[in-house]
Amino acid sequence: MTATHHASSPARPGLRERKKIKTRAAIRRATYELIAARGYEATTVEQIAAAAEVSPSTVIRYFPAKEDIVLSDEQDEATEAALRARPAGEPVLRSLRHVVREQLRAALDGAPDVRADLLLRARLLRDVPAVRSRLMDSRSACGRALGAIIAARTGRPEDDLKCRVLATAVVGSLVETTLYWAEHDCADDLLGLVDEAFDAFEDGL
Repeated sequence: MTATHHASSPARPGLRERKKIKTRAAIRRATYELIAARGYEATTVEQIAAAAEVSPSTVIRYFPAKEDIVLSDEQDEATEAALRARPAGEPVLRSLRHVVREQLRAALDGAPDVRADLLLRARLLRDVPAVRSRLMDSRSACGRALGAIIAARTGRPEDDLKCRVLATAVVGSLVETTLYWAEHDCADDLLGLVDEAFDAFEDGL
């Protein structure tokens, strides 16, 4: 497959979009802090709104369900840019492995609250059926979005089946890797587990 490379930098978000990102981040930060202090079930939308200094309707407008706050992030555009920046002709799986590893490394080695958020999300995925169910429901949509990115990188049609299948499989493998990590008390080397997951694609069992 031939790869396409886009050298142009993504446009900086406008003021309105930056405000939206800031509001989403404030809601997410308040949610994580409340859950860490009170637990998932005891944390309400009203409490989240008060802590984030927004209205409950604003929380719901940005995140239709409480589970969405836990599972969402702002990485989609960063992932797309990182994939497009990989060398032309590099195998897609190698590009995906590199991008996923670098994003996880940044979270693990970054600010303490970023690492704490990653740990909390993994444990909620393990412990809260509603969070796990919501993630399973959204996995197909995540796979399609990643599939479109892969298709654009490789010059295939946006709705290419092979790209969708590969992307959905990768998303599913990363979900299982996160669950495995959480089931083992987040004590294993997460980057090593990610490598094992990608090795399974490349080499089989």
